[in-house]
Amino acid sequence: MSKAKNLQTGHIGLNVTDLDRSLAFYREVFDFEVLAEGKDDDRRWVFLGRDSQLVVTLWQQSEGAFAPALPGLHHLSFQVDTVEEVRATEETVRALGAEFAYEGVVPHGEIGTSGGIFFSDPDGIRLEVYAPFGADPADAPTAGAPTCGFF
Repeated sequence: MSKAKNLQTGHIGLNVTDLDRSLAFYREVFDFEVLAEGKDDDRRWVFLGRDSQLVVTLWQQSEGAFAPALPGLHHLSFQVDTVEEVRATEETVRALGAEFAYEGVVPHGEIGTSGGIFFSDPDGIRLEVYAPFGADPADAPTAGAPTCGFF
């Protein structure tokens, strides 16, 4: 059997409890455009992306809150070019009242230069926005564990 040589993530689908609330959050934080949507009362969904490229789909088909102790998604990470973009995103997320796992931009590991912010969406889904370079070298929030592990 032949295996694909160029494999990459296509898009991420997330279950949400309130599509309108989540749509507003993801558009504000990530500047996504609506590529398509389903508005039937029993099948509400939206496809979000940039430059006509699908990135995230939101499906209103769940109740409760994200459960990090159960199998499934650990967190969803987005890479940006600069730490300044991370900080700008942090301001937007703070204005929306989201919960942060750590204070400010933190490195991915001990004395690392890649780093980002770690926060939750309205349903408690854990999100990360990071830059590969530009985070001040510093101790990670949890010694010996990757920050992106939300430890």
